[in-house]
Amino acid sequence: MTSKHFINDPTHLVLSALKSITITNPTTALDIENKVIYLRPDAAKPQVSLVSGGGSGHEPSFAAFVGRGLLSAAVAGTIFASPSAEQIRRCILQRVEASKGVLVVVMNYTGDVLNFGMAVEKAKASGMEVEMVVMGDDAGVGREKGGKVGRRGIAGTVLVHKIAGALAAEGASLKEVYKIAELVADNTVSIGSSLSHVHVPGRGPLEEELKEDEIEIGMGIHNEPGSEKTKADLPGNVKTMLKYLLDQSDKDRAFMSVSGSDETVLLVNNLGGISVLELGGITTEVVTQLEKEYGIKPARVLAGTFMTSLNGLGFSISILKTQSSGVSKSMIELLDAPAECAGWSAPISSSTWRKPPTQTRHQGSATEGENKPCGLEFDPAVATKALKLALERVIKAEPEITHYDTVVGDGDCGIGLKRGAEGVLSALNSAQQQKDAALYLDKIISVVENTMDGTSGALYAIFLNALAHGLRSQGSAASSASKPADAKVWAKALQIASASMAKYTPAKPGDRTLVDALVPFVDTLGETGDVRKAAQAAEGGAIGTKGMKASLGRTVYIGGSGYEEVPDPGAYGLAEFFKGLAEGLN
Repeated sequence: MTSKHFINDPTHLVLSALKSITITNPTTALDIENKVIYLRPDAAKPQVSLVSGGGSGHEPSFAAFVGRGLLSAAVAGTIFASPSAEQIRRCILQRVEASKGVLVVVMNYTGDVLNFGMAVEKAKASGMEVEMVVMGDDAGVGREKGGKVGRRGIAGTVLVHKIAGALAAEGASLKEVYKIAELVADNTVSIGSSLSHVHVPGRGPLEEELKEDEIEIGMGIHNEPGSEKTKADLPGNVKTMLKYLLDQSDKDRAFMSVSGSDETVLLVNNLGGISVLELGGITTEVVTQLEKEYGIKPARVLAGTFMTSLNGLGFSISILKTQSSGVSKSMIELLDAPAECAGWSAPISSSTWRKPPTQTRHQGSATEGENKPCGLEFDPAVATKALKLALERVIKAEPEITHYDTVVGDGDCGIGLKRGAEGVLSALNSAQQQKDAALYLDKIISVVENTMDGTSGALYAIFLNALAHGLRSQGSAASSASKPADAKVWAKALQIASASMAKYTPAKPGDRTLVDALVPFVDTLGETGDVRKAAQAAEGGAIGTKGMKASLGRTVYIGGSGYEEVPDPGAYGLAEFFKGLAEGLN
């Protein structure tokens, strides 16, 4: 694969490509600061808004799918890297119509799930109606290898976009749009193959390349290694790919059963570097083998460039087994519905060109910063005192946490927790007069989001936003009378927050993560209402991680026997916080 490019500056490349969307489709506008392409307010009637996005380099996904009948907005990261939670949050809060609710569709990559998830929980905490669907359709990753992380999201994601977008344009509710998006995601399976890895503009030459006669099956769309290499010709390569998708005897990859009696949609996707001529030959081979070997004749065949890996010299196959949609139009009808965007096959209408929309959404025009009280009151002086003790305990424990993380991680856990604790400590004075529990918590959330980075920072921000949502779901803000935020209320809010966080991380007790301290605290507080007993349970959970082999996180890749000698640093740091909190409240 060549390392030559017309534009070698990756930042300029991404921004100029985003600007091109507004040039080719007048219904769109660009928030350049946050790298968000969005549908202009006067381009469509109020409806459920669809938001998606991810790293750049997959064009036309996602930005070129913004338009009537498809996406309402797309958030772009740098090449092959997730956009930040702040970009996504501003998109949801400021750049899309939210009166009917918002559906976020994201591919199953850790950075994307956490950052989009954090933004979703932030929006929910502010009172917005938002749902999120995570797409994992790649059969190149089997059950054993995928483990708790699951399958990656690849080109089948565009079928979720198109069908859900068409239903939203019909005026369906958020519940209906969310349901059909889940149905499409659950009934789509994909696999790719490539002749070469790709070169990212601005980086050095490729360190690893395939041999002249090699094909890699299951290569990820970010250059991730595939599941196998072959020297087969096109018919042999397609035969192997279809086996990955449809062979029910392969229990590691039998994700979906399809027969000739099922109504299916076939998507043959160009990964960026295949000529239109060659993609035509590939499509014919795939359709021929599907009918001959499996008796499957797709009701619809889509072939073209939908989701790329820059100029990847490869293609992917996706199969959707349609399901009853439960609404007035079938999945096929919704797939056929017109979509006015630059990346889909439907053209922009002449009437739109004659009278293009002109409105924009002004910076800061959303309800940002207007979170409502929950109607649950507590003594802020007591809370502030307890938090100070808890945060000071975390800061004091930083050298110990850092030592543990040096043994089993990359050594930054203690510094990250200390930075967050110091930030919250400095902001507590501004919350001392705030008696409403959720508004008090909001002060802390904003600090955590801006001072803590990395995976733990994202998890804490998601959890705290969900905790604020848990308080508001129990409150009586509409009533003139306030209720006390007692231990029972906090216990239930913590349970809601734990359930929300579980949507974005597969971590469970026993995986050697901060969850080993968090879950015992939440469960014990719910059972006893006693913060001291809950803190003791958290400490026991953290100590119990010593000798526990990690199932998630960077420790999985580091290996060695260090985990036998020290507890998980994240769980230990959180247990120290809970111990300080219990001390301050008693």
